[in-house]
Amino acid sequence: MKLDFDSYRRFSVVYPHMNGLGGDGFWLISTPEGRPPRAITAVGAAGQAVDEAYYRARGVDVIPSRGPLAANTVAGTVSGWQEALAISAEWGGRMTVGRLLEDAIWYAQEGFPVTRAQHRFTVEKRDELEDVPGWAGLFLNDGFVPDPGDTFKQPALAATLTRLTQVGFDDFYRGTLAHAIAADLARAGSPVTADDLATHQARETEPLSVKLKSGTVYNVRPPSQGLASLVILGLFDRLGVEEADGFDHVHGLVEATKLAIRIRNANVTDPVYMGADPADFVNDANLDARVRSISMKKAIAWPDEAVPGDTVWLGAVDGEGRAVSFIHSIYWEFGSGVVLEETGIQWQNRGSSFTLSEDQHNYLRPGRLPFHTNNPALALLNDGRVMVYGSMGGEGQPQSQSAVYSRYALFGQDLQVAITAPRWVLGRTWGAPKVELRIEDRFDPAVIKALRKAGHAVDLQPPLTDLMGHAGAIVLHPSGLMEGANDPRSDGAAVGY
Repeated sequence: MKLDFDSYRRFSVVYPHMNGLGGDGFWLISTPEGRPPRAITAVGAAGQAVDEAYYRARGVDVIPSRGPLAANTVAGTVSGWQEALAISAEWGGRMTVGRLLEDAIWYAQEGFPVTRAQHRFTVEKRDELEDVPGWAGLFLNDGFVPDPGDTFKQPALAATLTRLTQVGFDDFYRGTLAHAIAADLARAGSPVTADDLATHQARETEPLSVKLKSGTVYNVRPPSQGLASLVILGLFDRLGVEEADGFDHVHGLVEATKLAIRIRNANVTDPVYMGADPADFVNDANLDARVRSISMKKAIAWPDEAVPGDTVWLGAVDGEGRAVSFIHSIYWEFGSGVVLEETGIQWQNRGSSFTLSEDQHNYLRPGRLPFHTNNPALALLNDGRVMVYGSMGGEGQPQSQSAVYSRYALFGQDLQVAITAPRWVLGRTWGAPKVELRIEDRFDPAVIKALRKAGHAVDLQPPLTDLMGHAGAIVLHPSGLMEGANDPRSDGAAVGY
């Protein structure tokens, strides 16, 4: 095995409020031969019994965001692991599943220190999650919220991971483990069945890309919002901004974000139901036409509808030049809140993004893939550098990506500076819904004043607030030098070994 895929499994254990085996994931994988990256979409569909009538019969007009009725889609993450492992085998990788999951099993069985973020979100979300099946039994300690630094154990999850080492990842969907998961889901009251698990497959897809002056940037296809990330950079590239962190930089990216969000909200869904080719939105003709609606002096009227979400992004680069940008999520913090009794899996609430109104985008149908805020980014720069980068933060993901990429690749900032520097977000990240332009108060007051003068509704935020998401990046230079940076807003780290 040439890449540290083991890290992705460990995060499914040690950051349980944000991700786990019961979620979905996306991968971008590049090799040093200069070919376009390979993309993996590991997204679970709505169950075959899940439709508007199912919810109406239960007196539900809006799909709940928490509880068993929110656990209405298959979890795709483990199938993505299987696809990534197959790609590694093509490279000659020989690491066994047992070794890949060894550390994750140890942390699940023996425990790990509760992070500040896990403690905070357990306190904040306790009232809405305490009565959800399985949640209190895992996340509370005899009715009390564990303190930061307390040991957190997941023995049932350790047994599930051990089972995967013995029989392989496919058992999650079509084996003894799949039947145990289905029984767990049924006991909890979820509509997802063993047949739904058995029909699931991850897919390798062609990534989307946009050609910029600095290089080519890649992201994943719908149902991900990766298209929005590319549209933002494609539009900004045409604005001729010359320096970072001034009015033109922030205003230009915010205005590009507004157009990208409108494209995303009107079009991005399960690709089976899309009426347009997503690649058409990032071709030169389309971007050239749309950029003309951006004024560098006046803000476009806002707000538009926001889309929530919470996530973990990871990146890895190995000594032979292979690079991965990976994003993994159970959607909101703690997902649906449902923790499966026998298998210890926390199930996502990604399907709560469906609507029960047939005339609306992302209308719920059996077997339909849910809309995803998740999107990993990867860039092949003109000078030979390879950059993997991303961020958690729902609506803010493509915005954080655009800030980091533009600072580093366009304006030459140090990678860590590009991530640590003050950021902004239009719309929602993982906090309460907002329509204002939320911006950290570390920006030059003259920039804030100019944004307000241009018509932006500016809401100042404290320094290094995690409302701006948790970004990270790794850059591989042609010389073999690697540089990595992580967000001081997060619990993560950039490491080399």
